Amino acid sequence: MRRKVVSASDAAALVKDGDTITTSGFVGIGVPDELLAAIEARFLAHGTPRNLSLFFAAGQGDGKNRGLNRLGHDGLLKKVVGGHWGLIPKVAELAVSGKIQGWNLPQGCISQLYRDAAAGKPGMLSKVGLETFVDPRNGGGAINDMSTEPQIDLMQVDGEEYLFYPAPKLTVALLRGTTADEAGNVTMEREALVIDNLAQAMAVKNAGGVVIVQVERLARGRSLQARDVQIPGILVDAVVVAKPENHMQTYKTDFSHAFTNRIRPPAGEIPAMPLGPRKIIARRCAFELPVNGVINLGIGMPEGVAAVAAEEGMLNHVTLTAEPGVVGGQPASGLDFGAAVDVDAVIPQNVQFDFYDGGGLDMACLGLAQADALGNVNVSRFGPRLAGAGGFINISQNAKSLVFAGTFTAKGLQIRLTAGRLEVVNEGASRKFLGDVEQVTFSGRRAARLGQPVLYVTERCVFKLSEEGLVLTEVAPGIDVDRDILERMGFRPIIGELQEMDARLFAEGPMDLRRELLHLDLPERIALDPSHDRLFINFEKMRIRTRTEVEQVRDQVERVCGPLGERVDVIVNYDGFHLDDDIANDYAEMVADLESRFYSTVTRYSGSAFMRLKLGETLKGAAHIYETRESAQAFLDSQE
Repeated sequence: MRRKVVSASDAAALVKDGDTITTSGFVGIGVPDELLAAIEARFLAHGTPRNLSLFFAAGQGDGKNRGLNRLGHDGLLKKVVGGHWGLIPKVAELAVSGKIQGWNLPQGCISQLYRDAAAGKPGMLSKVGLETFVDPRNGGGAINDMSTEPQIDLMQVDGEEYLFYPAPKLTVALLRGTTADEAGNVTMEREALVIDNLAQAMAVKNAGGVVIVQVERLARGRSLQARDVQIPGILVDAVVVAKPENHMQTYKTDFSHAFTNRIRPPAGEIPAMPLGPRKIIARRCAFELPVNGVINLGIGMPEGVAAVAAEEGMLNHVTLTAEPGVVGGQPASGLDFGAAVDVDAVIPQNVQFDFYDGGGLDMACLGLAQADALGNVNVSRFGPRLAGAGGFINISQNAKSLVFAGTFTAKGLQIRLTAGRLEVVNEGASRKFLGDVEQVTFSGRRAARLGQPVLYVTERCVFKLSEEGLVLTEVAPGIDVDRDILERMGFRPIIGELQEMDARLFAEGPMDLRRELLHLDLPERIALDPSHDRLFINFEKMRIRTRTEVEQVRDQVERVCGPLGERVDVIVNYDGFHLDDDIANDYAEMVADLESRFYSTVTRYSGSAFMRLKLGETLKGAAHIYETRESAQAFLDSQE
């Protein structure tokens, strides 16, 4: 058995001029820093390897010097295709300045291409990227003018548009695990993620290339448990034992047993967020969480939704996920992002994107850097600053519902909260709502055409996407619409019937969100007044999104009215009520059933003209929909 353990410098010598390399990692998780440092040192000392092509999916860096930043030297790289560039400014600067060829493609598509390359397939067809900057009609993901070689083709299949992503030709894989035996079998028991290591190793090995794996310790040949091996030794050419400083679990945490998911930490290990703009936004986003649904939370502002869900006791009622393969639990944030605690499973990144691309997400909450009147969002390019799309395009195009989260302005925003009212003390210097975004990472026009529900949540207001563009729907208490919103925008949004954002968003302490989302308050909302034989139903600020919730309402009315043995008059409060369009027919059938069995005269009221119109359309033939409770009650009194 050939011993595969070599020094880092000897491993670096296996990388030749002109090679096409691929690297593992997600932010600071699973990044082979020992190998990257050795390649950097060899280049600085000897001028080789040169003119490398780099193909990577997730961002791998700390925003400074670690990770792929080690390759950010003029002459070392020739061409780079990557998903997220924001954490590798040294490489991004080479691309933006035109010193290397560069392309920004969707992270999920790159991740999936490793499998296609491993299987010898020509590439992958996908709708991910259509009508964004990745679309060949909009630049094909090219970062600069010298990047002219097409990376994507537009194709028609059965009359529908698809993008074809060609599989890469890879010659070197730089990967990372925990333990390697003398035969090169590699486990990952102390890693927070498994990412794409296996697919990358297969892709390179089947192409006749070299697979090098960095580990932190060695074991005797064939002594590892077979079920724990993530990269079989038949795929591995060389193993390097890393120095501890080059093998941190994340770029923030040396090692956490909780991040290995082999233990479950005590509840509350991730602390509650302090009250401020980030928490206000995260709280408003949390109101959109679908009970029993599967959710993706993006990096940055959306990370706070996990902390709010934990504080509100909702983690057991939703499944939070992150794109590198985390399913369930509570995702971490910052330079720990990608890791999670108390999870249900950790799966390969490419498989996670299969699930996402196929429509598995009930909701996604993603960052908001720039938006325009059409609802287009840019998170990828800001003048000379290249952030990259990461998994944003895969996730935003395919989630059943979508929430963008971000402050209304950036760079210096300060607010004050007084008695539940929000005051802007210092406005951010950078506007986010512009006449035109600098780059289309998310196509609002496409989402509106396909009927995807989309919200844009800030600390002071909320917009929703319509076919005509952005509609202002909610405003924080204390905010002046003209001064604090419209004058700070590069366009005038459609202004609908404005509601005040929930007062609980701006107060200290938990919001009792669990009670609301789980409809534990239905017994209080549906109550009988025996003295008048009237049933009062209070649906104020309630949202009905699923058939299960429709049945919960039916069951509670049956509990109250079933034992009475006679019909009752009913008053229903629909102020602030929201009924999802795809469940409207089920709701109407439920109401008709209750009317046929239990109700005598029914009056309904809502201060919203839109809701009165929608109720009239949904509850066909429904009469007596008033503007106020007094009007509704007066009508019932007149019938006695």
